[in-house]
Amino acid sequence: MDKILEAIVMSSYPNNVKQGLVRRVIEAAKQPMDSEQCWSMLELSTKLYLTGDTKYKREIGKEVLEVYGHYHPEEFEEFFNVRFLLSLLQEGYGPLGKRSHYVLDYIQLGLQFVLESPSANSIFSLLRIEVLRKVCERPSPKQCAKISKLLTQHPQCIPTGKHQLLFCQQLIRCIGQFQCVSEGEEEIMEFLEQVNKVSGLLQRIWRTQTSAILPSLKELFTIISSTEEQEAPSNALASVVQFVPLELMDGVIRNLTNDDSITDVQMMMAIGRMIDWVSWPLGKNIDKWIIALLKGLAAVKKFSILIEVTLSKIEKVFSKLLYPIVREGALSVLQYMLLSFQHSHEAFHLLLPHIPRLVASLKKEDSNSATSSLEQLAELIHCMFFRFSGFPDLYEPVLEAVKALPIPNEDRIKHLLGQNAWTSQKNELACFYPRLASKSETGKIGLINLGNTCYMNSIIQSLFMASDFRHSVLNLTEGNSQPLMTKLQWLFAFLEHSQRPAISPESFLSASWPPWFTPGAQQDCSEYLKYLLDRLHEEEKTGKRIYQKLKESSLMSQAVEHHYLNKTLIEKMFGGKMMTKIRCLKCLNVSSREEAFTDLSLAFPPSDRNVHGNTSILPVEEIGPQLIEPPEKAGQLMGSPWIQRKAPTASDHAAPSVSVETLGFQEPGEAANPIRGNDAGVDAAKDPLSAFGEQACAPKDSRSVPDLINYFLSPERLTAENKYHCEKCASLQDAEKVAELTEGPHYLILTLLRFSFDPRTMKRKKILDNVSIPVVLKLPILVAPEETEEVCRHGKDGAVPGSGFMTVVYDLCSVVVHSGISSESGHYYCYSRECTDTMPHGQPQDGVPKPASDKQLDFEIQWYLFNDTRVSFSSFESVSNVTSFFPKDTAYVLFYRQRPGRQSCLLHEALAEAGCLHGEPSLHKDLMEAIAKDNILFLQEQEKEARNRAAYISALPKSPLWWRDLDRDKDDDSSSGGCSPAAGGGGSGSFHGLVF
Repeated sequence: MDKILEAIVMSSYPNNVKQGLVRRVIEAAKQPMDSEQCWSMLELSTKLYLTGDTKYKREIGKEVLEVYGHYHPEEFEEFFNVRFLLSLLQEGYGPLGKRSHYVLDYIQLGLQFVLESPSANSIFSLLRIEVLRKVCERPSPKQCAKISKLLTQHPQCIPTGKHQLLFCQQLIRCIGQFQCVSEGEEEIMEFLEQVNKVSGLLQRIWRTQTSAILPSLKELFTIISSTEEQEAPSNALASVVQFVPLELMDGVIRNLTNDDSITDVQMMMAIGRMIDWVSWPLGKNIDKWIIALLKGLAAVKKFSILIEVTLSKIEKVFSKLLYPIVREGALSVLQYMLLSFQHSHEAFHLLLPHIPRLVASLKKEDSNSATSSLEQLAELIHCMFFRFSGFPDLYEPVLEAVKALPIPNEDRIKHLLGQNAWTSQKNELACFYPRLASKSETGKIGLINLGNTCYMNSIIQSLFMASDFRHSVLNLTEGNSQPLMTKLQWLFAFLEHSQRPAISPESFLSASWPPWFTPGAQQDCSEYLKYLLDRLHEEEKTGKRIYQKLKESSLMSQAVEHHYLNKTLIEKMFGGKMMTKIRCLKCLNVSSREEAFTDLSLAFPPSDRNVHGNTSILPVEEIGPQLIEPPEKAGQLMGSPWIQRKAPTASDHAAPSVSVETLGFQEPGEAANPIRGNDAGVDAAKDPLSAFGEQACAPKDSRSVPDLINYFLSPERLTAENKYHCEKCASLQDAEKVAELTEGPHYLILTLLRFSFDPRTMKRKKILDNVSIPVVLKLPILVAPEETEEVCRHGKDGAVPGSGFMTVVYDLCSVVVHSGISSESGHYYCYSRECTDTMPHGQPQDGVPKPASDKQLDFEIQWYLFNDTRVSFSSFESVSNVTSFFPKDTAYVLFYRQRPGRQSCLLHEALAEAGCLHGEPSLHKDLMEAIAKDNILFLQEQEKEARNRAAYISALPKSPLWWRDLDRDKDDDSSSGGCSPAAGGGGSGSFHGLVF
């Protein structure tokens, strides 16, 4: 029968004729026949299957084998023996030079018929050894896939024990040498399928034998970190990583990055090749492993590796965004690489020429993947614009490309930058090795205490968190003839952009040091603040005087003239005006004098003086015009600034009433004070301020900030030794003095005068009284009568009809706290938050800008605690309760920011036009270069410190590295940085471009 079948197959008959004849032979084979005839047919079918030169011949061989395996099992088992299989596997089949490529397929086909035979175990044992030998010979991807298919279908043939570990390692080495020799799409798809079969076998083994995972990863890392390979390992290795359980990631990365036996060159080679894996299609979790290793290297301060790898690979990663099949993973890796590379603009600038083309391509693609990627890319680009401002010529084409895409808000940008910076990565060794400590999780930077300089640090951080002031300082141009302001600009720029956890303000301290301060001694932060603001103000005024001289010589243009004629920056930001009036009680003559101020020093009223009257919410006595006993002739007071001094009653509701007010959340069941809303002429249902009601900030026996302001603005009787010399009377007379605010500063600074001189002890003592601090403050400002009428007509700013006053609202933004009992000792720290206008570019209605959103009215804005080098998250609750918990820790200097209103309209508009209210200003080139240089220096310092940790770690208890002691199979077991000017001492369009 074998001769008949061979003659039919070799004949020249058409295939359909042959098929009919073959079918008859196969039907006959199902009948009983002798052993010799069976062997002859099995030999012929084996020959056809293994050496047939056409697919038709191999199919006939396969059919005959299946029939004899099914109908003649005994003869098949005898034929399909161990010796025959060993010969096939070791010597092959067919003539020399033309060995068959179908041996593994043949064995897989025959195994199904001998599974229950007595020789099955011997065959399995043989195959366990032979498949290991095969993979050690580095077969082609096609042959490897056949081995994987065989072992997946017959797991009994998978090597066991130590051989299993060796098999996994050798299989990974095979994958590392896989190359797709064709560029055709069909061939590439076939190659990908082959790789998936091989990596799928590894996954199957790892599921049943987890002890094989770590030795396999060891082998993988050895391959990708090798510096001796002339040809780079295949990206197909990415298919292996996708099957490693993610729960092993932290341990593997931690031990890998802390292994001192791995050199920098090896690590750089490994991470570089892993980044190339983003081009591997359909791989899962590859981006997670790449990012985890990058973060691990950042945690141990190996910044030189990260810098080199980022600069060499970021353009390649970016180019992969063109391909939808790998876009998601590539974008994740790109986002981390860019957001973490914050010490220099170099990485971002490498991508600038490619961004417009990519954006255009994604827009043209018009898919969900492209749309999502565009939005994420735009967010990433705006983060980079924010971080590395000052390159308008380079950024203009990119900005034009992404102008129609959403722009993230500043909070989102700062969150992303703070979360991903290299210096933000946590290191488990930091608690043992303090110099490896990371940047605060807040993203804010501390200031180093240079020896009792916490008073300066607290003031600097408060000024820095005054965002409008900070933006204006950072916006100053070079050559502004203001040396101290320039140093402040450098300090602010380093606080904004440095990668250090804390910086040294030494250069600024020496420049701003009051000459009467004693070096090394604790000082009064309020005194320092006054001196600093005065120095900055006078320095700018000096520039204006120079301008006047230049103007006289006609050497200055009109544009420069306009610049110098404006107020100084300190006047714009902190300058207010106050009218002091003194009235002689004899002749009733009133003299007045208006003067500027940058802060209000609030004394504590005597203990026997009840400032806040009968209500626990607000003082009843008004500030501004205060009552003096009226003279007998009422007509003498016509047009006088003095008003009857009494508390309004329910029947006297029309009496004008103005006082300091506080805002907050209304307590449950507490009725809002009806007097304030009516007096202000504001509809409570429409006014977003009055909608919150008024908050009781303190018990009756305690003081509040409004109490102190009321006391400051209340009339003072000048009698006895303090009599007033009246020019009209030409003699000393009893008089009454009162102060009225005529212009509210943009930032209101309040100093609580806690230190007083005690004549008994001849020392300054501290008043430890708790003072409740309102988060929102309403302050009455005296305005001209015609302006009052106009404001009242529009119902804005809480103007009080007929009183000549309007209410200006302030938000608390910083509190400097003094801890101690004396001004000559103790410690300063501060709580701060950034208060900004949420709609700076909104069109004003009726001449008044829109109010800030509700976020500005409550406590949602994040508070920070600045304590020298330590910066942490905080809350308003901590601010308000600090003295309750720590009696010696008392609020000393308060910063309030004025909400947009009629009085501040021009300033807010000017800030908006200057682009200062949102986003950090562009820094000039020298400053940016100094920051970048210092950031690189810091990374080098940290890396050096991290490398020196080996001596320390060697003293700690030893623990085995992740791949050590795993070769045994269990089954077989019998400066700080300066911030002075001198500081710092495209992808292929072809398909195969994805994989290679």
